[in-house]
Amino acid sequence: MDARSAALVRANFRSITEAPTGPERLISAFYSHLFAEAPGLRDLFPPTMDMQPKRVVSAIQFVLDHLENWDRAQRFLEQLALDHRKYGVETDHYDAAGRALLAAFHSYNGPLWTRELESGWRDIAILVSASMAIGANSDTSQPYWEAKVVGHRRVLDDLSIVRLQSEEPIPYQAGQYVPVCVPQRPKMWRYLSPAIPTNPYGEIEFHIRAVRGGWVSPGIVAETQAGDTWQIAAPLGGLHVDTESGRDVLMIGAGTGIAPLRAQLIDMGRRGVNPRVHFFIGGRYPCDLYDVENMWQLSLSNPWLTVVPVCESESNPYWHPHPPADPPYGMHRRLIGNLGALVASFGSWSDRQIQIAGSARMIADTKRALLAVGTPEHVIMTDPV
Repeated sequence: MDARSAALVRANFRSITEAPTGPERLISAFYSHLFAEAPGLRDLFPPTMDMQPKRVVSAIQFVLDHLENWDRAQRFLEQLALDHRKYGVETDHYDAAGRALLAAFHSYNGPLWTRELESGWRDIAILVSASMAIGANSDTSQPYWEAKVVGHRRVLDDLSIVRLQSEEPIPYQAGQYVPVCVPQRPKMWRYLSPAIPTNPYGEIEFHIRAVRGGWVSPGIVAETQAGDTWQIAAPLGGLHVDTESGRDVLMIGAGTGIAPLRAQLIDMGRRGVNPRVHFFIGGRYPCDLYDVENMWQLSLSNPWLTVVPVCESESNPYWHPHPPADPPYGMHRRLIGNLGALVASFGSWSDRQIQIAGSARMIADTKRALLAVGTPEHVIMTDPV
C-alpha cells in the first residue's frame, strides 16, 4: 500500500475504535455479512460471541500497525489461521471473510464511504484473507490436543494453578500462548500461557486468575477437578529470548502474566550459558507475588538471573488471611510503587531485550513509562493477544 492509502485506512479505523460502541457495530456488521454468505459458519462459533469484537479489532489494529513491516503482520495472520483450525474453519472460508470485512467497513461508514477508502480497505481485506489462507495451508498437524487435569491448587481465592498431562507432548515454545477450551464452557476458547516449558511427559501448567464478570476464568478457578479433559490448540505468539544477539534481558511481569516469562526462565535454566536477566515481578498486593519465591529459588542456581519483587501496597488486602511474608534471606526487598514507573526509574534499559507480560492496561502503562525515558520501541516485545 502507498503511504497515503495506509494513512487513510488508519485514520478511518481510529475513528471507529474511538467511537462509542464503534468496534461492536463494526464486528457485528462483519459477522452479519459473513454468516449471510456462509450460514454454516455460525455453527462453528459459541452461542455467545462477546469476546469477538475485542479480538477482531485487536487483530486489525496489529495489521495496520505493521503495514511497513509486513513480514511480521503476515506471520501473525498465518498463526491466527492456524489457530482458527480448532473451530473447523477451512481455507476456502477466508475469501468469504475478506469480502465480509470489506462489506462491514462499507456498512459502517455509510455516506462517508469514498472510492479511495474502498480501495484502501479492499487492499487490506485481500492481504488479510490471502495471508490467512496461506497459514491455513501451511500446517497439517492436528488442530488440538486433549489433556487431563492432574492437579488443581487454589493459591488465592481468585487464582488457581492447574497442572495437566496429555498422551503426547504439546509442541509449544516457552513464551508462547495456547487456546484452551474447558468442559465447563464448551466452544468458549480462551488464550492461556503455559507456565512451564514443554516436556517429554506431556505435562503443562497454567496460572489462571478469575476475571470478574468473565465467562470462562471464574469457572476454571472454582469448578476445575482432577480428571477433567481440556482441549489445547496449536500455540501462538512470539515472546522469546534471542541468545545469539549478545544483549542482556529485561523481563517485566505482573500477576499471572508472569507465566510466559517464567516458562522461558525455566527453559533457559536447562542451558549452561545465558544472557543476564533482570526479572521484575509486580502485583497490587504482596499476596499477588504468589510465585516469587520459586523464581528466587531458580535464581540461586542460575547467577545470570536477578529477581526483583514490586508491590503497589505494603500490606495485603483485608480479605487475605495472612500478613505479608518477609522475603527469603538474600532476596531483594519488595519495592513499593507502580511497576512500570519503578522499572523506568532505573533508566532506559536501551541495551536490553525487553519483554512485558500482564494485563493490557499494565502492558500499555509500562511501555509508556519506558518510552518516556528513552527506551527504543523496537526493543520492547509484547504479544498482540
